[in-house]
Amino acid sequence: MTTTVSPTGGRVGRIHIDLLTLGLVSAIVLLGLVMVTSASITIASRGGGDPFGYLERQLVLVMFGCVVAAGAFLVRTDLLERLALPLLALSVLLLVLVAIPGIGHMVNGSRRWLRIAGISVQVSELTRILVLVWVASYAVRREAELRSSLLGLLKPLAVLGVFVGLLLLEPDFGAAAVLLSVGFALLFIAGARWRDVIGLAAVCVAGMAALAIAEPYRLERLQTFLNPWQDPFASGFQLTQSLMAIGRGGWTGVGLGESVQKLFYLPEAHTDFLFAVLAEELGLVGVVVTLGLFLALSLRVLWVARQAHEAGLKFQSYLAAAFGIWVGLQAFINIGVNMGALPTKGLTLPFMSYGRSSMISALVWFGIVLRVYHETAVAARGATATSLRGGSAERAGVARSAMGAQA
Repeated sequence: MTTTVSPTGGRVGRIHIDLLTLGLVSAIVLLGLVMVTSASITIASRGGGDPFGYLERQLVLVMFGCVVAAGAFLVRTDLLERLALPLLALSVLLLVLVAIPGIGHMVNGSRRWLRIAGISVQVSELTRILVLVWVASYAVRREAELRSSLLGLLKPLAVLGVFVGLLLLEPDFGAAAVLLSVGFALLFIAGARWRDVIGLAAVCVAGMAALAIAEPYRLERLQTFLNPWQDPFASGFQLTQSLMAIGRGGWTGVGLGESVQKLFYLPEAHTDFLFAVLAEELGLVGVVVTLGLFLALSLRVLWVARQAHEAGLKFQSYLAAAFGIWVGLQAFINIGVNMGALPTKGLTLPFMSYGRSSMISALVWFGIVLRVYHETAVAARGATATSLRGGSAERAGVARSAMGAQA
């Protein structure tokens, strides 16, 4: 916690920083930088390239992301609440643009990127934040309707359904599933009725399952997930290589930089399957530490959300809760995929995997959470000061009464 000072030396205000959340995110990012370097060094060296090329680019991304996160920290959350609807409209525009051939940039058969100034931006990462800002705003504006009727829950879910459809057009099933899950969880936290949540959750799960088997490539992924060793050199290649990497790690790992599977065996070793390389090189010890960091981060952010709610900052509480749910859920899915516990999805490990859009969007959201903590601390201090002033006035009144009685 630091204090800002004006040029004349007067106190302008006090900035409240959640040092524990800052420390957890910093630890995850630093661990990610180490593992990205290790996982990518072979690929980066191919053809005489710079072996630390991916590390250098990731460092630039982290530094740029920190600057953007600082900018997000400076934005008052009440401004985000007022702009929730325009931000939702911007999300629709971005997802429509990325679906247009010639505008959206296609990679590996998926049109998920926009080319801006020669840089590819994955819009689903940004739109996730913007859509969840609107969901948090809805939960505050329509709190009574959400808590008392099925229609209050159906309205935001219908909006989420539009975005799920747009994401499936890319196609990006993983991003669609995460957005729907986090949005649904946020509405439940905001007070949606149990019977409505359970009924609609069953419908959503059935719908996502139907979508998962509707496309041949998704069905193939499901079949591969159930038995990757059935075709270990084709459809099951990536998963079997990941499982072999994790199996080789043992208790303490083969040593940092000593992974064999990253040597052109394990595809996407520095992005989606970074965790497998970590497990191979750092072993069960590294796995437990990584899981502990993500669990601690999720629980801490949910604690921040609870403090904001107790301070009367409902919108801010839902913003923090959305981040806590997202980071825990996406880490769980990514690790589950690496371990063969979940079907393969193109989802990165938050704050760790190599990637422009995922890293920057995660840091932006982190900046928003720090802002929520700051505003919560300011609100709590204000409430304390008001209470103290009230107590002082009461004591002064008692003293005056006593003096009057004596007189």
